[in-house]
Amino acid sequence: MSGNLAGNILLFGRVLRGLGLDAGTGRMLDVVAALEHVPIGAKADFYYAARSLTARRREDLPIFDRAFEAFWRRPASGNRSARDLAALGERRRLRPPSFDPAPETPEGGPDAGDATAETRLLPARVGWSAQEILRRKDFADLTAEELERVLALIRSLAWRVASRPTRRRRPGAGAEVDLRRTLRASLRHGGEILAWERRAPRHRPRPIVALADVSGSMERYTRLLLLFLHALSRGLDHRVEVFLFGTRLTRVTRELASRDPDAALAGVSGAVPDWSGGTRIGEALREFNFRWARRVLGGGAVVLVISDGWDRGDPDLLAREAARLQRSAHRLVWLNPLLGAADYRPLARGIRAALPSVDDFLPVHNLTSLEDLAARLERIPAGRPRRRQRREAS
Repeated sequence: MSGNLAGNILLFGRVLRGLGLDAGTGRMLDVVAALEHVPIGAKADFYYAARSLTARRREDLPIFDRAFEAFWRRPASGNRSARDLAALGERRRLRPPSFDPAPETPEGGPDAGDATAETRLLPARVGWSAQEILRRKDFADLTAEELERVLALIRSLAWRVASRPTRRRRPGAGAEVDLRRTLRASLRHGGEILAWERRAPRHRPRPIVALADVSGSMERYTRLLLLFLHALSRGLDHRVEVFLFGTRLTRVTRELASRDPDAALAGVSGAVPDWSGGTRIGEALREFNFRWARRVLGGGAVVLVISDGWDRGDPDLLAREAARLQRSAHRLVWLNPLLGAADYRPLARGIRAALPSVDDFLPVHNLTSLEDLAARLERIPAGRPRRRQRREAS
């Protein structure tokens, strides 16, 4: 595939994102990959391949149709300007994508003489923009207006988790012979086996379990990280188990299931009795390990611990319970909002006690770090990481 075509497909994804569709870079790369199996000359096949990957809701279909016809129209019939494409999203009340005016086709081209033609939609210049600054700005430094824009961007993120093979089987091109389907098919030919039917494992996405710190030291990040967890719960096709802890552990999965983010936060605030108080991470992890781990960590779950590591409890208890949690999970990811600072060092005793049992130690302080987290969750390896922590007696 030529670079120009791939670039135009990614630009088309930018237009769709501006109109409110779920067309992140990952999905548009899937469209590029799909063109290896779909003839680009067949417009209908290309249209349905792109629509199936980017228009996930029924109300997105008419918006996608109009954007597709406007963007991929033949040059002879005229191109739509950025202003016309932006008008397609007025019903969604979203900010339209902005494009820089681009020059007309090169001299000598088929449209060289049309000097008065309206500005054509060409790739915008790659440079520093207000949105790019917002993506890299620390959550603790956001103004009220910037916070609303960041929340809209968080809700637009596409969340997908790597899948795992299950014990169940389905018809497929696997190595295992499906005797039942083979014998059933042989009855059509008088009992002669002409071909061996195969079956392969079914795949399901890995469960996500999040444990978030809502103590006083995390107060600057608590609201936005809870809205991130709400968006994560709504964005995945399966349930995300969410627990909050300060001096005790509270399960808030049911409260975050509300469609309205404000109603979800109101329910969470009423359910958590130790909001903005002290932190006892070790005791919270111990309660989770002994009360909830067997219920929610089945199926190779990925555990996200969101905390700055400031702890008033026993560091030895935290080290033991973090090691126990790591053994129960497929992967233990610790998200620290302070890790985004250039001069940060893991000197707090809580984070120093837990780090030997952490598989991934990542920042979660701005929108870029959340986008990186989304990419990592989509590429979780099938095997567990190599762990040096020795197994302790229970």
